[in-house]
Amino acid sequence: MKISEEFSKHALEYESHNIIQKKVISKLLGDIVGKPKHILDLGCGNGSLCKSIFWEFEQFIGIDFAPAMLELHPKSKNIQAVYGNFNDKRLFEELESYRFDHIFSASALQWSKDLDRLFANIAALKSDVSLAIFTSGTFKTLHKQAGIEALLRDKEEIDRLQKKYFDAKFEIVEYKLEFTSVREMFRYIKSSGVSGSRNVLSYTQTKKLMREYPLNYLEFEVVFITTSNL
Repeated sequence: MKISEEFSKHALEYESHNIIQKKVISKLLGDIVGKPKHILDLGCGNGSLCKSIFWEFEQFIGIDFAPAMLELHPKSKNIQAVYGNFNDKRLFEELESYRFDHIFSASALQWSKDLDRLFANIAALKSDVSLAIFTSGTFKTLHKQAGIEALLRDKEEIDRLQKKYFDAKFEIVEYKLEFTSVREMFRYIKSSGVSGSRNVLSYTQTKKLMREYPLNYLEFEVVFITTSNL
């Protein structure tokens, strides 16, 4: 298990709510071995990964359950953006009719209802994978300060589950995103989607947390699961 750290410093801008997600995509593609031609992207969103691929491919299928995001995804003769939910086994039954060289997922699988079953379904497609999953280490100081339980799984649980299905490289990367004010930080949390739309604090509790939060940054912890047969 390799642990590395990466730090990023940005002032919050309206268009920059997916700063960390972009860094995750950059690492996924930077670590890729070869240039896969038939690609599946689970939780494709608006197509950030598709738009970042720097080689020619024959087929790209992006899956997402947010129609509004799919409308923004690039589409062409060799790019499909398809409505689907990776929590639904029927999706993978349909995907078995395709041949994929590589399966990507950037910043989505942490929302799986049953990660064990999802890993089994992905492994059944018999493709190399590049998966990035946010862990409970994300927002760890904020959770501790607020006295609330982390929403996501910890890295140990994710590692234990992925070992059942993949012979993979498992890497943990920690990111820090700095802000010029705590108010900007909380706006980011609300707008980025990383919190899973969870709102567990009252207005008074939120104001207290904003006054007492001891850092000028948020922490993110992401595990990368990668395999290659090349």
